[in-house]
Amino acid sequence: MGEDPPVNYERQPYRRCGRSGLRLPAISLGLWHNFGADKPLDGQRAIIRKALDLGITHFDIADRYGPPFGAAESAFGAVFRQDLRGLRDEIVVTTKGRNPMWDGPYGTGNNRKHLLATLDRSLQRLGLDFVDIFYLHRDDDETSLEEQAGTLDHIVRSGRALYVGVSNFSPERTAQVSRMLRGLGTPLLVHQPPYSLLNRGIEQSLLGVLEQEGAGCVVYSPLAQGLLTDRYLDGIPADSRAAEGRFLTPDRVTQEVLAFVRALGAIAGARGQSVAQLALAWALRDPRVTSVLVGASGPAQLEANVAAVDRLDFTADELAAIDAAAKEAGITA
Repeated sequence: MGEDPPVNYERQPYRRCGRSGLRLPAISLGLWHNFGADKPLDGQRAIIRKALDLGITHFDIADRYGPPFGAAESAFGAVFRQDLRGLRDEIVVTTKGRNPMWDGPYGTGNNRKHLLATLDRSLQRLGLDFVDIFYLHRDDDETSLEEQAGTLDHIVRSGRALYVGVSNFSPERTAQVSRMLRGLGTPLLVHQPPYSLLNRGIEQSLLGVLEQEGAGCVVYSPLAQGLLTDRYLDGIPADSRAAEGRFLTPDRVTQEVLAFVRALGAIAGARGQSVAQLALAWALRDPRVTSVLVGASGPAQLEANVAAVDRLDFTADELAAIDAAAKEAGITA
């Protein structure tokens, strides 16, 4: 069993999650990619240990992350047993339910039977008595919102989670479930939507709903699955997600996107940042965004991403230049 790695709380800011008392690091680690049975555990362990050295105390997982399903939770659980037992009070661990996890009528959905069963299986894989945040990964039109809210309330009251959140819910359904939860005495802590310079949809109404409801916002895909980096400027690398068709297909690597990324490169360079660092800092410019989730293929990439917090301020001219570059490239998202 390894020695507990120290947490470097000085490396990055911590932001209050909505109107709750919980603070999360500006940049958090998502275990969507690069965690599972297809990667060496030592590499996953190195990323987690580096995360703590970078002030990342928030680890975002889901029951379905892998491969295979559940493998990211199992990997984190193995690292937790080896390295993190003494740090349980210093870290925030989240997981999600709703996903198809096993065959039969009870293997998916936001009904009470599935959610309690899948969370109990998640806790077993993680080796934890509770998670800090449990999310509904997506809405479920086959389960009433009353049942979904009631199950989240029960999950907190039963000690399986400290807080609850939703992910990928519409603004209208987010407001409805938030009010239901508040009436039950278990406030909605957070919403987890996608958000990036190539996907600005949450600016239209969701951020306003979250501000009104007092919920935080933890965004995923702030780098648009790697498009908002310099990785694709000279073509599609053979080992990239686009080449493999993993969450990013070659048809999304358009000339318009590449023109936008090149323009961002000039703006980022003047700020002393990479395109990725600029994109992360931009997503954090709105105080309603609590944290951005990043993945990492290794400790060095994670360290480079966290360096985005060294320059979070934007001038009005910089923001105008970013918007102008998007418009000129034909980016309307």
